[in-house]
Amino acid sequence: MYFAALLARTEDGWEASDTELDDVETLSDLADLAREAAADGADDTVLVFIEQEDAWFGVVRVDGEEDPRVFVSNAAVAARSSYGAMLTDELLGHDQDDEEDELDTLDLDGTEDGYEDEAAGAADEADGDDPSDGAAPAGPLGESAILADLGVSERRLLALDGDALVTIADALGAAEVLEAVR
Repeated sequence: MYFAALLARTEDGWEASDTELDDVETLSDLADLAREAAADGADDTVLVFIEQEDAWFGVVRVDGEEDPRVFVSNAAVAARSSYGAMLTDELLGHDQDDEEDELDTLDLDGTEDGYEDEAAGAADEADGDDPSDGAAPAGPLGESAILADLGVSERRLLALDGDALVTIADALGAAEVLEAVR
């Protein structure tokens, strides 16, 4: 089960609203949803909190028209869920519609006529644990300093687990407004 909320920073503090992510398919869709939540215009900071049963959490930060910034607490776990995969795929540079990616997955190495190149086969087996192979790493992924200017240091963000979103909201001075939509 997911929990998703938007926190929009205003002149009067933070305003929170819960949100449905049913129509969100890409990070761009999520950023547009966040921009719509900005109370005082496009330059407001909006945070999108996504959490799945304390298994992982994600924070997406949208500052006006700038590109969204993303942090995911445990990319390997998040990648196994629909909304987590949306975030991790973006961070890892996976493009669902990219034909070149599709061709790369075919692993055409010149041995497709049935002749196995033993050296290539051994290299492919060794590549299974290579973090550069596009698999989501176990642990944090993204911009860990995403909230540093708002009072949540990189170190503190990386140390969070459990009910992390409430801890983050508390550090931002928004715990009460977040709890109201939880």
